[in-house]
Amino acid sequence: MIKRLGRQPWVLSGVGSLLAGYLKLVYRTNRFVVAPEGVHARMEADLPVIVAMWHGQHFMVPFAKPSHWLAKVMISRSADGEINAIAASKFGLGLIRASGGKNARQIKKRGGMRGFIEALRALKDGYSIAMTADVPKGPSRKSGVGIVQLAKHSGRPILPVAVATSRSIELNSWDRASVNLPFGRGGIAVGELIWVPAETEEDALEAYRLQVEEGLNAATRHAYELVGRADG
Repeated sequence: MIKRLGRQPWVLSGVGSLLAGYLKLVYRTNRFVVAPEGVHARMEADLPVIVAMWHGQHFMVPFAKPSHWLAKVMISRSADGEINAIAASKFGLGLIRASGGKNARQIKKRGGMRGFIEALRALKDGYSIAMTADVPKGPSRKSGVGIVQLAKHSGRPILPVAVATSRSIELNSWDRASVNLPFGRGGIAVGELIWVPAETEEDALEAYRLQVEEGLNAATRHAYELVGRADG
């Protein structure tokens, strides 16, 4: 009964709204710096982009976006995803309800192909797309190939982004989730753009997948360095 209650729309809506309010508190009470300096202005010419982030490190990423950038975020159709989707909508982000998988069965079940097509259309319409690069449920911080496929077929670059705070609670979850806390310092680290040529053969995508993984790990380390901490 408790499990069923937790999936009720009104419960999910309430939790999602509380999450959005808490994240706004965290953002407003931390002194954030962005690195490299002036990166958003330099990115204007390359919009829209595909923002890559890690599961468990994604909660504060909406605040890394300039307010005038059009953006949608890809979020799973799970109960946890519903909470995240409600919070994201409070930040003015558009939603694509889908997620990837490790095989064709998972991709179909999670609406991955429909989400992929919707993301292509959104990018064509000028919306940047934010999505987690790793696939539930692990291994953590290992990029899947889906984000690389999206870059190849859309012609838009991948932008690794990571956010860290000086105070946080680290959870023992598959995604090594970090719960950011208020009243400290924050760091937003942006990596180098990763372009995937349209003519890239399937067997050559692995090199770009590794670029995403390495670029996002580097951005994550940098975000933690900005707040005087080691990653994890």
